[in-house]
Amino acid sequence: MFIFEKRTQIPVCIKNRNPRLAGIILSQYGGPNGELSASLQYLSQRFTMPDNMGKALLTDIGTEELAHLEIIGSIVGQLTDGEGARSFDKYGRGDYYVDHGSAVFPANAGGTPWNAAYIQSMGDPVADLVNNMAAEQKARATYDNILRLSDDPDVNEVIKFLREREVVHFQRFGELLDHYQEKIDNCAK
Repeated sequence: MFIFEKRTQIPVCIKNRNPRLAGIILSQYGGPNGELSASLQYLSQRFTMPDNMGKALLTDIGTEELAHLEIIGSIVGQLTDGEGARSFDKYGRGDYYVDHGSAVFPANAGGTPWNAAYIQSMGDPVADLVNNMAAEQKARATYDNILRLSDDPDVNEVIKFLREREVVHFQRFGELLDHYQEKIDNCAK
C-alpha cells in the first residue's frame, strides 16, 4: 500500500531561469544513468527476485526513483518556465525548443530521447544487484558532474539531496547482495 503526499521529497524552488543548465540536468530525467532508467530497471527486476525481501527492496527503491524523476522534472521545468525560443537558442538549446518547447521530455543532455536499452534485467539476483549498484554509482557520478557545472544554489541543494539518495540505494543493494551471496555460499557447502 502506498500513501501519496502532494509534495516532493525535497522542495524544489528555483529562482533563476537557465535553459542551458536545464539541458544538462535533463540527462537525469531521460539519460542512460537517469531516474527513469533506474526506476524501470528496478521495477522490472523485482519480478524475478527469489524472495519477498528482494521484491520489497526493488519495489521501494524503484518507486523512490520515480519520485526522483518528479524532482528532476520540477527542476528542469522551473529552469525553463517562461523562457522563449530566443532564450533556448542563446544557450545552444534551440533544437530542443523546436521539438518540445519548454516541455520536460525524457532525453539525455545531448538531446537523444530515452531508450529502453538503457535498462538491464537478467533474472539473476546477483547479476541484477551488481548491475544496480553500478547504476547507482553512475547516477552519483552524473550528479557530481552536474554539481561541477552548476553555480545555482537552489539547484545544487536539490542535486546534493538526490546524490545522497543514490549512495543510500547503493548501500541497500549491497546489503541485499550480501544476503543472497550468503545463501548461495551456504548451499554450496
